[in-house]
Amino acid sequence: MTTKTINSLSLCALAVASVISAPGFAASLDSTQVSYGGYIKLDAIWSDFSNGTLGAQNIGRDFYVPSTTPVGASSNEDAVFDMHARQSRFNFGTKTALDDGSSIDTKIELDFIASTGGNERVTNSYSPRIRQAYVTYKGWLFGQAWSNFQNVGALPETLDFIGPAEGTVFVRQAMVKYTTGNWSFSMENPESTITVNKAMVVTDDASMPDFTARYTHKADWGDFVVTALARQLTYKAGAADESESSFGISASGTVKMGKDNLKFMLTQGSGLGRYIGVNATHGAVYDGNSLDAIDSTSGFIAYQHHWNDTLRSTFLYSFFKADNNTDLLAFSGDPTKSISSYSANLLYSPVKKLTFGVEYKVATRETESGADGDLDRLQLSAKYVF
Repeated sequence: MTTKTINSLSLCALAVASVISAPGFAASLDSTQVSYGGYIKLDAIWSDFSNGTLGAQNIGRDFYVPSTTPVGASSNEDAVFDMHARQSRFNFGTKTALDDGSSIDTKIELDFIASTGGNERVTNSYSPRIRQAYVTYKGWLFGQAWSNFQNVGALPETLDFIGPAEGTVFVRQAMVKYTTGNWSFSMENPESTITVNKAMVVTDDASMPDFTARYTHKADWGDFVVTALARQLTYKAGAADESESSFGISASGTVKMGKDNLKFMLTQGSGLGRYIGVNATHGAVYDGNSLDAIDSTSGFIAYQHHWNDTLRSTFLYSFFKADNNTDLLAFSGDPTKSISSYSANLLYSPVKKLTFGVEYKVATRETESGADGDLDRLQLSAKYVF
């Protein structure tokens, strides 16, 4: 967020009103600095699914969610067109200076992209949702934020809400995190997605939090991040009381190439479930007696090229592969086996913070039975950051 610093605020109501009417600010109130920011974004999306069109309320119509790509018998469904401004967001923060030179910082951020309520018939009045809400103090973070297992800085610039959705770790949740030097450690909210009788069951029965560790190396050439996750998968219903361990490791980073850059991520683990690919597969399968964790490998690579001072492009490849236990298909049904996508965009910024863009994405999903389906998507966007 870019802000304009204001050295002082008059206590007079008129002066306060004139300050907060400016686009983006950081105002000093005694020892506390207050700031806000965000962006307004309009998306126009043309989607052509090879095996049936998603329903109007399906989240896969608002942005790319890999597991929603229909598979099965060939279909001649027509393409669909959608427009929305739901990705627009707003954040508000404070920074309070302490006598020892440290500070207490807070941030709360809202958007509308996956919220409930609203309709497209008259007013499109979608509810705001919390993205982040946390306080930091002397290396500690308390609240909801991006998972310590995820490297947000490795995400490439795309028009799609996530971009490499099948290939990236993508989770925000409540946590306690401690950062010291290049290291950070966290305890995060646990939850499991389990396949039971060929359907997903979301459980919240874990007796301990999810644990993560992260190491970040920064250099003139870019940065490299390694993260690790350890957690407990659980399923408790009726006479069933089962648990299974889950582990994962992810490596990601950015390589600077003058004005250009290369971003990447590779993640492998057992029972990662909801942490990968926007929950492209579940964490484990319950076979009536025990849990069998699902192994997976995923990743992406993206290259951004600046054509000139106002034009730039991102070229992206992303993939996900699940190692399903085929002996358990009677219990798991026909789970996703692999997903991949390619995309390219052209972004134009005539002035700083204002961007117009066009992006084309091709994606494929295949299940264990061999059923597959494709998505062709053209997206146009206009975005202003304030």
